[in-house]
Amino acid sequence: MNQTAKTVAAPRHPVSGEGFTLQELQWAAWLTTVAAASATPEQLAVLDESTPSARTSPYYLTLLHDVDALRERSRLFNAVMYGQRGLPRAERELSTVAVSRVNGCPYCASVHARLYAQLAKDEDTVQRLFDEGVETLLAPRLRALVDYAVALTETPPAAGAKELAALRLVGLTEFEILDATNAIAMFAWANRLMQTLGEPVYPA
Repeated sequence: MNQTAKTVAAPRHPVSGEGFTLQELQWAAWLTTVAAASATPEQLAVLDESTPSARTSPYYLTLLHDVDALRERSRLFNAVMYGQRGLPRAERELSTVAVSRVNGCPYCASVHARLYAQLAKDEDTVQRLFDEGVETLLAPRLRALVDYAVALTETPPAAGAKELAALRLVGLTEFEILDATNAIAMFAWANRLMQTLGEPVYPA
């Protein structure tokens, strides 16, 4: 059977949070950020290692208060999200959208929904995740991935044999499941960090 030819409903899940959008959002820190112009050579090196836009990002300039923690955070993020093998990049992005939807983090959801839409040429899926919640109808492979992300985010011990079997049934390899697990777990933490330190800013 062509597993992309039909959609599958998930068990009803509460819609959590508001303000989810595919528009590009900004982020405002609640703390004083480190000024890139006065950063030390070590701080600048860590920013440049993190992402090309880090020197102008309020989020990275907030995390720069703890340069060692930012270094390790960026190395982990880049390894998990940009690895060359394993789970397709678009599906890593989608799993993080599901996590961010559950955790009520519109900024993270917006960033990674737009990346998924660009990579997969599929804006409809993430728009429905925003509008209808994680229980929206999805193709079987995406349904299994989102269900796993939801279970692992809400109550990690609840993500067990049933969710893993569903992933294998739609063709995910053990390596791909590991990639999904790493992305989901990392974003369950990253959402909380971002929401603790600031807030999204919507277009006027």
